[in-house]
Amino acid sequence: MPDAQQAAAPPPGWDAWFEDLFRSHATALHRYFARRAPADDVQDLTAEVLTTAWRRRDDVPAGAELPWLYRTAGYVLANHRRKARAVPMEVVPDDVDDADPAHLVLADEQVRAALGALSPRDRRVLLLHAWDGLGGADLAEVLGIGRGGADAALSRARARLREAWAATEGQGGQGAQGERGGQSGQSGQGHAGDGGHRGASTGPTATQTR
Repeated sequence: MPDAQQAAAPPPGWDAWFEDLFRSHATALHRYFARRAPADDVQDLTAEVLTTAWRRRDDVPAGAELPWLYRTAGYVLANHRRKARAVPMEVVPDDVDDADPAHLVLADEQVRAALGALSPRDRRVLLLHAWDGLGGADLAEVLGIGRGGADAALSRARARLREAWAATEGQGGQGAQGERGGQSGQSGQGHAGDGGHRGASTGPTATQTR
């Protein structure tokens, strides 16, 4: 039995590998989840990704550890939202939406509305680039596509965000105009009433003058 346990144990070098992985990327993973998940779940989700990395250490590409971790984090987060709890990720789905606007930590409602108008893939591309600082080969690795495809996806997502942003600004402008119109109408009614009062008050004065 001891021989079997020793055979199943990883070589000593893997311990140093994991320590380096944790030291280098645990904070980035924590930030990833802090922007996308409830605060109470962030530590558990981070630990789940790191645990998955340890179990699948043979699959983690040397030199591209962080993109691999981000990709795994996307699947873990999507699964967590479906199950309402963190669960092991032995089999990952083909696609993922880890940037649902309803869950994003955003204070600006216009930004939330613009992102909500985009497809899940466009949102994911934009936030991986803007929030997590991924671009080029790293972004391609997370998305599971080639470098040229990642650059094109980012360009398209930016263009669609500009269109969505312009649309939300237009809606905001229409709402503001409607409010101003209502205020003008109320103001006009108030002035008309004032005019009536002024007419009533000047009548007696004119009579007295005469």
